[in-house]
Amino acid sequence: MGAAMRRIHVGNALSAFGLGFTVPYLYVYVAQVRELGAMTAGLVLAVFAVAALVVLPFAGRAIVRRGPRPVLVASLVTAALGALSLGLAGSATTVLLSAAALGAGQAVMQPALATMIVDCSTADTRSRAFATQFFLQNLGLGVGGLIGGHLVDTTRADSFTLLFAIEAAMFLLLAAIMTTVRMPHAPRVEGAPQARGGSWKQLLGNRAMVQLCVLGFVLFFACYGQFESGLSAYGVEAAGISTSALGTALAANTAMIVVAQFAVLRFVERRKRSRVIAAVGLIWALAWVVAGYAGLGHGSQTMATAAFVSTYALFGLGEAMLSPTVAPLVADLAPTGMAGQYNSAFALVKQLALAVGPAVGGPMGASLHAPYVVTFLLFSLGITYLAVRLGRQLTPVQNQPSLARSRVVAQGGAPAEPARSSA
Repeated sequence: MGAAMRRIHVGNALSAFGLGFTVPYLYVYVAQVRELGAMTAGLVLAVFAVAALVVLPFAGRAIVRRGPRPVLVASLVTAALGALSLGLAGSATTVLLSAAALGAGQAVMQPALATMIVDCSTADTRSRAFATQFFLQNLGLGVGGLIGGHLVDTTRADSFTLLFAIEAAMFLLLAAIMTTVRMPHAPRVEGAPQARGGSWKQLLGNRAMVQLCVLGFVLFFACYGQFESGLSAYGVEAAGISTSALGTALAANTAMIVVAQFAVLRFVERRKRSRVIAAVGLIWALAWVVAGYAGLGHGSQTMATAAFVSTYALFGLGEAMLSPTVAPLVADLAPTGMAGQYNSAFALVKQLALAVGPAVGGPMGASLHAPYVVTFLLFSLGITYLAVRLGRQLTPVQNQPSLARSRVVAQGGAPAEPARSSA
């Protein structure tokens, strides 16, 4: 990694570390510590999603026009102010306004950071760069949550104020680090189109990108959108999972990502991206079968708990395979200079899935146990189908970037003509 990429990764890890301090305790803080009730706490979580959906359509254009770094710094300052004011808020109105600022800032961070990673990498190194980002995010969230759990005290509001102050400090530290990053102009992937007027119209005219967005919605809806809603409700109601076992399952998910990320990276780097995503669909289908055994089988409680924890671990394995695959593919599909627009569009799709996922999965997981498992098993198989279909829209190098190196070697440095490939 170059100096710019190292600073981006260090800053990304610090921001995730700060988020880990507050994310697990936000509901308890609003509902119990500030005594604003479950309704207000639920509205806070909804405000995060709404704020993201409002700002992301404009974030892409701002990144294209201003560059990712100033947009990222502005989003970090906004998020820091939101976090600090949330830690000091005492009324429902202040809490909701603070959550809106924090949610908007966090939402814009994602495409801005992703665009900086794109600009500081090449098609050959991009998969490893995004895998490192995902690894550090999960490690930072896990460590931050662990330390935050030892600092927090539900009887003392000032202990939560300290957590939010630490989160704000991490955002500001990341902003300071980003101002020192010198952004290079990264080479584009072979066959990438040139940007033309009408960015949103051009994006919607890119069949491969549209298919990837549909695939991305299903990915986030069927996995991430179920972690803290439908799947946890299913585990408690159908499988009799205790809250401590649920925490163990979440820890198993993070542990799998941290342990497997770079081993998995070696496996996926020289394989077609569409096939890797298709394999993730099969792995997640297996995870839902295991979840079905946990809640609908007739084994012992110990076996049910082990199966439920294994479900989260299998999801983690799939996530580790996706991190060096999907985000770099978004970048490689973007025309020159349009990575920010494409990253923002994909982040918008992600936020939509994360908003719809809990709304659909929560009630099903709590009461319709068998239909819930079957529904998301079918969604996982749908991922495999959509991935194979997407592969037919990609050029060989977009689908398998390692081909670029082999072709340059074989042809003495002359780039090969792009052609369509099957999954």
